[in-house]
Amino acid sequence: MKENADKIKNVLSRRLLTWYRRNQRLLPWRRTADPYRIWISEIMLQQTQVDTVLPYYHRFLKTFPSVSSLASAPLQDVLKAWENLGYYSRARNLHAAAKVIVEIFGGRIPDNLEEIKTLPGIGQYSAGAILSIAYKQALPAVDGNVRRILCRVFAIRKPLDDAQEQKQLQKLAASLIPVNHPGDFNQALMDLGATICKSKNPDCSRCPIGNLCRARLRNLQNILPLTKKASKIPHRQAAAAVIRNAKGMLLVVQRSASGLLASLWKLPGGFVEKGENMEKSLKHNVKEELGISIQPGKHLLSVNHTYSHFRLTLHAYECHSLKGTPKPLGCQNWRWTSPADLKKLPLSKIDRLILEEIL
Repeated sequence: MKENADKIKNVLSRRLLTWYRRNQRLLPWRRTADPYRIWISEIMLQQTQVDTVLPYYHRFLKTFPSVSSLASAPLQDVLKAWENLGYYSRARNLHAAAKVIVEIFGGRIPDNLEEIKTLPGIGQYSAGAILSIAYKQALPAVDGNVRRILCRVFAIRKPLDDAQEQKQLQKLAASLIPVNHPGDFNQALMDLGATICKSKNPDCSRCPIGNLCRARLRNLQNILPLTKKASKIPHRQAAAAVIRNAKGMLLVVQRSASGLLASLWKLPGGFVEKGENMEKSLKHNVKEELGISIQPGKHLLSVNHTYSHFRLTLHAYECHSLKGTPKPLGCQNWRWTSPADLKKLPLSKIDRLILEEIL
């Protein structure tokens, strides 16, 4: 593999950089050398389309224009700015990392591979992207697009999602990275994977390295890369209680500080296990969460949403509080809130959809 890489390294680098300079996507984070802005963009772009990221990127930087402003902001403000972008651990990690950068590194994003990887949310890919683009270091940034390109160019027939093979692809990418313009090279690979060497129906006729691609020469471009058969994701059910007080204010709770949607706000309730009665499960979950007894009434609506590892249907019920004063037993906090105040709280997409319908 190393021998093959050595043979085509110079040609591949030259062609990709030439193509990139003529065809690169004009994106705001490519018009800056500011490590902070590059870091924000790279985290937002993880598992998220460019078109989705663009408005969030501009709003986030307007709200938090510097590392210090992000570090000093309340976590709730950061989560609100991230609302509906998904994968909320990214926002929590950005906030935690900003604090470390200010407290340990004097407000400057580290330019050392080992140091930058100590920051929350920074792995091998993010480190390589930030250091190569912001600091011009000859390090690879290997994401799904880059792995796909390498598998096709070198006709690698091992499963792409195999951990050992990913390590080999990381080494291969490192052997290809040029000393000059490493950031442009990495971004050229990203753009090539996003616009031409797509997972389905790659446009090989437009590829600047098409005649170097062994998969294309062997007519394997629609077969490679190989992946393990994906398992079917489970479909889970959950029930939420819509409880209003005498003033018409809505009872909401703040999720625990860990987990998929940590620290976001929601309606009281929780998952309904297979075979459980929906209303009995809702009463039990609210009792454990807030220590109050409720009586579920009318079913208001159901909303579907797909997360990375499961699908969820959330059912909302009009409920009446029968006994007890709310206490944060299974949540961080609770509050009665008006529709106006509710707009200021960070909510997950599925909770926001429910609340928009019932208010």
